[in-house]
This record gives sequence, structure tokens and C-alpha cells, in this order.
Amino acid sequence: MAPTAGPPSRALPSKESALFKEVLHYYEDRQLKKGLKTADTILKKFPNHGETLCMKGLILTHMGRREEGFELVKQGVRLDLTSHICWHVFGLIQKGQKNYEEALKSYTQALRFDKENMNILRDAAHLQTQLRHYDALVETRHTLLRLRPQLRQNWIALAVAYHLNGNLTEAKHVLEQFERIVKNVPDYDIEMSEILLYHLRVLEELGEYSEALALLDANAKSRTIVDRTAIMEFRARLLSKLGSEEAQQAWQGLIEQNPDCYDYYKGFLANSGVDLDAITDETRGTALQTLRDFSQQFARAAAPQRIALSVAVGDEFKALIEPYLRSRLEKGVPSLFTDLKALYRDASKRDAIESVAHALLEAFKHAPDAPCPSHLDPTTYIWTLYFLAQHHSHLGRHKRALELLDAALAHTPTLPELYLFRGRVLKRCGDPYGAARWVDQARLLDLQDRFLNARCGKYRLRAGLVEEAVEVFGLFTKKDAPSPAQDLEDMQSLLYLTEEADAQLRNGNFAMALKKYAAIQKVFDDFEDDQFDFHGYSVRKFTINIYLNLLKWEDTLRSHPSYVHAAIEASRILVRLHDDPSLASKPASQSHLSEAEKKAKKKAKKAEKKVQEEAKKAAGSATNEDKGLEAGPPKDDDPDGTKLLQAPEPLERAAKLLKPLSTLAKGNVEAWIAIYDVAVRRKKYLQALQALNHAHSLDADHPELHVRVADFKRRWTSLSEKPSETVTNVVSASFSKLLPDEVSLEHFNSQYVQKHPSRGDVILAAAKVSRTLGARREEVESAVFGALNADVELTFETALAIDAFLFEIQSPREDDFRTACKHRFELSTLFEPRDKLPELRKSAIQSSIVDTNEEKDEVIN
Repeated sequence: MAPTAGPPSRALPSKESALFKEVLHYYEDRQLKKGLKTADTILKKFPNHGETLCMKGLILTHMGRREEGFELVKQGVRLDLTSHICWHVFGLIQKGQKNYEEALKSYTQALRFDKENMNILRDAAHLQTQLRHYDALVETRHTLLRLRPQLRQNWIALAVAYHLNGNLTEAKHVLEQFERIVKNVPDYDIEMSEILLYHLRVLEELGEYSEALALLDANAKSRTIVDRTAIMEFRARLLSKLGSEEAQQAWQGLIEQNPDCYDYYKGFLANSGVDLDAITDETRGTALQTLRDFSQQFARAAAPQRIALSVAVGDEFKALIEPYLRSRLEKGVPSLFTDLKALYRDASKRDAIESVAHALLEAFKHAPDAPCPSHLDPTTYIWTLYFLAQHHSHLGRHKRALELLDAALAHTPTLPELYLFRGRVLKRCGDPYGAARWVDQARLLDLQDRFLNARCGKYRLRAGLVEEAVEVFGLFTKKDAPSPAQDLEDMQSLLYLTEEADAQLRNGNFAMALKKYAAIQKVFDDFEDDQFDFHGYSVRKFTINIYLNLLKWEDTLRSHPSYVHAAIEASRILVRLHDDPSLASKPASQSHLSEAEKKAKKKAKKAEKKVQEEAKKAAGSATNEDKGLEAGPPKDDDPDGTKLLQAPEPLERAAKLLKPLSTLAKGNVEAWIAIYDVAVRRKKYLQALQALNHAHSLDADHPELHVRVADFKRRWTSLSEKPSETVTNVVSASFSKLLPDEVSLEHFNSQYVQKHPSRGDVILAAAKVSRTLGARREEVESAVFGALNADVELTFETALAIDAFLFEIQSPREDDFRTACKHRFELSTLFEPRDKLPELRKSAIQSSIVDTNEEKDEVIN
């Protein structure tokens, strides 16, 4: 950041010019106090010198005085609009604020006045990559290479820029030119090895397999490429694509090196004309024989045996599943059911697994009072019971699963997995309080087990016991953290944030639920920001292939299930706020908190205050400390989420959350319905209709889609003033495919029920539509109670949704419905009378954490 000659208003006398150079030097060495003092010396004589003002603002920002520093930088830019230093500093400040768009604009301005400044060009390239401006990135990388052709990272960066811009041919030419001019490469040079592997990737993506194979063989023999596994993988893939006879041997070598890699078997079989993803009767025999040979050759490898189970059918499957189950039950593999669960999509395989497992149970069984036979391990019987319990619970036979777990617990009452799975079964049955109690018993068996502790906290959250769950999580969080919840949020624990947000939503605390969903969104924002440092690091260290994989992953970041779930649920809360603004003014209820819980909250607030005071003291005692351009974590001035709930424009906030889902969650019906809910209220009728069409293409009979189609028809026909003629024509033509104009809503609703008379969720959807059409409450209640008929398929989740609907319309028959559901779902506790639920919630907690730990000999570290 060297000073350059400029207009007279920028020119300084020789003494002050030397001082300005010292300011730059002090800043680069991070001697902030000296730099600030020197800048003040200049400004005493020249208070309107823009570059000095900008440098002072930059130094103040590094010292933590961010607002003051930002204002000085803006003032400096206004005073000298033609200085590259001013614009560069302004860009640095904006980059530190994560305002990448504005930072890039500032760098672009700086380059207008200093076109060949390496630092500015390099930072601009990083910003262009972050913002995916690949056309401009190519130009910037070209300039950097022209200025410094002796730096090989500039060559590779240009090739990567072409690659990202979709121009693989130019990327290949740049790499070839670089390899021609590079000289004196030392042996086992990791950086050159990575460059050549990247070159191979480009050639493979271009389809130039022969050229890629020649390059691979030449550099593998000379040991220029040092990654032997990568050499073997590239060679096997290229030979397969070329149809060479050597491909089979190449894949065989990879399998011998790692016989548990599924991809190697898939490649070997694909080279033989067998596609494991689309197996046919003609190829099944070849695949099974190949896998059988590999199983004999690598007796300890699980991959060929497991792949064979996916391929085999009928008697062949039965012959393979028996030894597979037996060996793993004898070894005591807890994850056996998870391993086999994918096979349950085939009913015949599911029945065969059940038959073999029950036969093995009989073979392993022995009298409780008799010693175990010498040829059997006594734990084998337990693991067989455990597997069968998982099997029956997965198929909805929860009573049978509980019976098997009771037998296992009677035999061995010290195995935590049995308690954990009993809790899961009770959760599936609709008893979250019993589930939390049993998982807590599992935790008590080993107080130093983090997994058991986390699982206990998760189940307490699902039971609505938020404070008690945080207390459990606090056993393994930092003791100096403001609170366990804050520590888990800082550690970006998506499991905790998602479960607590859902728990707060079930408890009716919209403010805290929205706050936790916002915390999940911030985690993904941080993931997106974290890639910035790798734009420079990966090119500098030549880790190109993994860097390209990172960018590809970042482009689909918000397709992660946690983000999709958080965005949908948060948008539903915001839609409810728009429909009923009074929800924002209702204080979160704390009436359910006990005295101990209130004391715990008060203690957490005190601890947070103490940490903040210590941070202030540390800041005061180290004024020369470089705090960086990026601001630290902001102070939480909204501990209960009220300000977030009351923030204006809830629909705009919801639309921003849902925007990524329209491209990254196209196969999610719930996402399209959430997008519709927001768009139709924003009067974006074309967007709303597009969402309905997408949802219809995924599941034409989805109950919530039926409700939204009726809602759109009602809203559209009731508009006093239609949008433009073009929009009206498009909407009318497109919507008539979902609901013809001549069909009334009443007829549309009755047709839907007649088409699916045995689905409980359909009956609920039809009742919701009837309600919006103005039907009497008695008629709606009568329709909803039809879900209790014996011939109707009523799931536990649908029953809960119907109960919530009856509560919403203030039905006097809600208690009757809950009583009927209590008899239908015998193991559920959620249909108990509402006044008994607080007592059931308390029963999930056996004793306080402190008391429990004192009773145990173990000490939690």
C-alpha cells in the first residue's frame, strides 16, 4: 500500500510524507499505537488529508474502535475520491464487515487509479471468487499473471479461474504452458504433484482420456506425482472410460489395497458391464459371482458381503443373510440394524431377515437360570433381542419391540443401548416423557459418556424440558462459558439448536424458537464466510482439487436438512406473525418454570454479565492489541428473542430465508408450500402459483397442497382489483390446470375426500378447507371425527394435528377426540387431559443433576 503522487490536495511536504510512510510501516507491523500517534501528528497540520484519515480509521478499527474508525474512513474517501489508498482501505473495512459486494466495488474503484497494485488485484480476485463473478475473475487473474509471471501460483490461479468460468479448454492450455516452462522440479515435490493431479482432473472432465492416461503414466514413472492412491484411482477410471483390458486389473489392485471401499467394487463391476444402481436379471448372476469371489479372497471385508445382499433376491438372499446376521450378532455389532435398514424397502427381504433373526434367537436362547452353553457367547442372545426390537419397532410393532427389550433388560440390565432404544420406541409411540426418563437411565449407567449425555439432553428437549436439557448439556460444556446454551451455539451444534428451536415452538414460545432458528441460519452464514480464507490459501498451497470440491459444496450449502427445516419452520412463525400481529406483543410464558429453574436462569445471566465485564477489562488493558478487521461476536441484547419477534416486515424476512430453497430444495413439497404461504401474502401471485405447480408436480395429492389450492382460488376470486392483464391471463391459464374454473370449491373439496376416504390427513385437510369456506363448526367437527373410523388410516402425527386444529377452532368436543385417541394409541401420553401434562412432564426428570452426580462414584471431568 505505497503512497503515490496525486493531486495537490493530496501532496504532503517532505516531512509529513515521510511520516505517512511510517504510518503505513507501523500498520503493516501492527504497531497500532505508534501508527495512531503518527497519523495524529500529520492530521494536526493537515486535518483534511484523506489518505491519513483513512489510515487512522483503519488503525482504530484494528484497535476495536470500529464505529469511529469507519466514520473516519468514509470521511477520508469523500475528501480524496481519486486515491487508490482511500478506496483500498474502504474495501478492507467493508470486507471485514462481510459486505463483500460493496468491498468489491471499492476495490474496483481503487484499481481505476492504480491498475497494477498487486495487493488490490489479489484481494479483488478473492472477492470475485466469493461472489462467483467468474468472468471478472479471469480478467483479474490474467492481470496478475502478466505482472508476475515468475510466480507459479499465478499460473495455477488463472487455470482455476478458467475452470470455474466453465472454460476447461483454456484451463488446460494454461496448465500445459506452465508445465513447459517450469524447470528444476525437485523430487517428491508435493506442490507439483498436486498441480499435475489437477491437470489430470481437467483432462478427464474434457473427455480427453488418452492424453490424461499418457500424462499420468509419464509422471507416475518419474515419481513427480507422489500420491500413489490417486494415481491408481485415476488410472482405473481412465482405463475404464477407454475400454481397456487393463482396467479390470487396475480396479483389482485398488480393491486389494482397500477391500472395504464400495466405490472400488462399483467401478470393477461397471467395467464388467454391471451397473449396481440399475441391476437386471441378466447381470445379477455375474455380480453375485464376482462379489462371492471377493468375499472369499477378503474374508474380513464387509463391503462385498453387504453389496451382495443388495444384489441378491429370493433363495440366494436367504442363503447370504443367515451367515451375515450370525457373524455380526456373535461379534455384538450395535449398528447392525442401521446397516440392513436400506434392505427393508423390499418386502421379501424384510420377511427373510425377520425369519432368519427369529431362528437365530431360538438357537441362542437358553434358560434364564441355566448357565450359557460353552459354544455360545451370552451377549449374542442380548444383541439378537436388540436387533429384533429395532426390526419390529421400525415396522410399527412397538408393543412387540417393548416385550423384546423387557426380556433383554431382565437378562442384562447394564447395557445402555437397551435403555436408549426403549426410549426411542416410547418416543415413536407418542410418550416423550417416558422416553426422556428411559434415556436418562441410560445416561446414569455411564456419567462420563458424552454420547449418552447428548442423547439424554435431546430427549429432554423433545419432552419440552428445555431448562432441564440445558442442565444436562452443561455437564460437558465449558465451565467459563456464559451458559451451556451459549457455548453450544458458539460451537455451532446444529443438533442442539434444531432440537431446542423445535422444543420452544412446541411449548408456544415463538420468540425463543425464532431466535434459535435464526442462530441456525447464522451458522450457515458462517460456513459461507469461512470459505473466503481458502480462496488465497488453496491456490498458494496448490491444494486445487479439494478446493474445487469445497466450492461445489458451498454452492449447495443451504440444501442441508438443518437449514431447510429451520427456514421452513421460521417462515411459518413469521407468517403467523403477519396474520396475527398480536402474537408479537404476548410475553413468553414462564409460568411453567419451577423456582429452581428460575434460579438457574438468574445464575446464567450473572455468569454472562461477569464474562462481559472481564472482556471489558481485558480490552482496556491491551489497547495496542490487534483485534482484526472482523468484529467479534455481537453482544446479545435480546436474550428472550422478543426484539426479533417484534422486528418489522416479517414476510420480507421469511422470503429471504426461503429464497435458497427454490433452487436447492426443489424436491421438498413442504418448502414449496412455505414459499407459497409467503408469496401469496406478499401479493406475488405468479410466484405463489409457481410454488403450487412445483408442489403439484411432486405430490398432486398432498393434503397441504389441497388446502393451498383452495386458498389461492378464494384469494384470487375475491380480489377487488386484479394485477395487470398479462399477469391475470397467465394466472388464469395456469391455475385452471390445478382447479378448473367450472369446478366450485365445495365440489373440489368433496371430490378430494371421495378420492382418498381412508386417509386421516386428507380428512383433516378437507375440514380446514370447509372451515375457510364458512361451514358451521359442528359440520367441521363431524368431518374431523370421521378420521377415527376403523377403516381410516390415522397416524399418531395426524391425530396430533387434528387435536391442534380442534383446539384452534375452540371445539367443545376436543376432549372427546383426545379420549378416543388415548384408546387408539394406548402407549401415548400426549392425549392425556391437558391439565395432567405438566405433571407428566415433571415425571420425566427422576432427580436433579447435582443429586445424581453425588450418588455416583464416577466424577465428570
